[in-house]
Amino acid sequence: MQGVLFHIGPVPVYNITVTSWVIMAILALLFYFGTRNMKRIPSGIQNVAEAIVEGLLNFFSGVLGEKRARLYTPLLATFFLFILLCNYSGLVPGAGMVHRFQPPTSDWNVTGALAIVVFFATHYYGIKVHGIGYFKHFVTPFAAFLPLNLLEEVARPLSLTLRLFGNIFAEETILFFLLGMAPFLVPVAMMGLSVLLGAIQALVFTILATSYIGAATE
Repeated sequence: MQGVLFHIGPVPVYNITVTSWVIMAILALLFYFGTRNMKRIPSGIQNVAEAIVEGLLNFFSGVLGEKRARLYTPLLATFFLFILLCNYSGLVPGAGMVHRFQPPTSDWNVTGALAIVVFFATHYYGIKVHGIGYFKHFVTPFAAFLPLNLLEEVARPLSLTLRLFGNIFAEETILFFLLGMAPFLVPVAMMGLSVLLGAIQALVFTILATSYIGAATE
């Protein structure tokens, strides 16, 4: 459940907001220190950062092709890493003992915000590549398909929002009840499964975002 931790002037700051800030700070520090003194032969944090970026770039290249992947990997990789850490934040030892703590992706406001970014990024890149001709796909193959194509565009962010939110919220709810019924054995197995599910959900969201941007820019 969301809770107000403190206020900045009249603006309330919620628990999931603070958690999101911490996750963003972790990612920012990782890549700041990984690129601060770059060497031809990487080591330490630079090696970790390069391995992450190279792995994601190769993955997106398989969907978009290398040229487009290099353009859109910064956005898509940010989605994947942010969602992955949000999903895993609930597995940090002791996280369940913190009052009102919850992974940001278990709140539909966060997943909805991510989906809205995907929505606008898709159309932005589509217009950037195709110009005004991008809007022709709304009346393809016939003008009569305009309502259906518009409905599909609206359904995409809604689907992204509910899929990620529903899976993470359900996982957190199940873990909560299992901890109450069997606080030692069962939750351990469930948390192991949560590691896999958290990665899958981050991957699914990112793959769908990649396919939307890929279709808009092909």
